[in-house]
Amino acid sequence: MVAPTRQLCTFFLGNHIFGVDAHMVQEVIRYQEMTHVPLAPSSVSGLINLRGQIVTAIDMRKRLGYPDRDDDKRPMNVVVRSDDGAVSLLVDAIGDVIEVSKDEFETAPDTLQGLTRELIEGAYKLKDGLLLVLKTKDAIRE
Repeated sequence: MVAPTRQLCTFFLGNHIFGVDAHMVQEVIRYQEMTHVPLAPSSVSGLINLRGQIVTAIDMRKRLGYPDRDDDKRPMNVVVRSDDGAVSLLVDAIGDVIEVSKDEFETAPDTLQGLTRELIEGAYKLKDGLLLVLKTKDAIRE
């Protein structure tokens, strides 16, 4: 019997690889200029206009407690669908869409701490590292 699989859209923050369920991803786009939102949480970088649709952009480095991105590096946008509309996850780089076996899913490693641990659903071992699966709904809610 073939084990059920799951498709994940992957992205990078520093040396770490993360994944979100591919069915939640609306699109992946290059950096877009943003409008600052006064009094927004620190992880909200601003609003982008995506073909007439206003989308909140969340900096995943700030959301997960990572150090700030170098000023000369522009983030990429992973636009995901949520109950409240589309939200953009600002990430360092985009990876591939990969298919993983649900049987190989593991709990989040004990080495993860703080916000990262709270926002990770679990992990998959890949040949080139550990893929951390983001709790997307929790990550976009603050």
